[in-house]
Amino acid sequence: MIGIKHGQRENLLGLGLGRIGDLVTVANTPSFRGAIKKVLHLVTVEEVEIG
Repeated sequence: MIGIKHGQRENLLGLGLGRIGDLVTVANTPSFRGAIKKVLHLVTVEEVEIG
């Protein structure tokens, strides 16, 4: 997270991402989609089926 804006760093930490290679599963809610949209250039997003 060196060299990125403070707000983007906070979004990554809020999503539970802190290091390269971290994986998290979050709910598909408007708040999470907005946070992901702000750091989309830094992360890879995949939709998964749970159930």
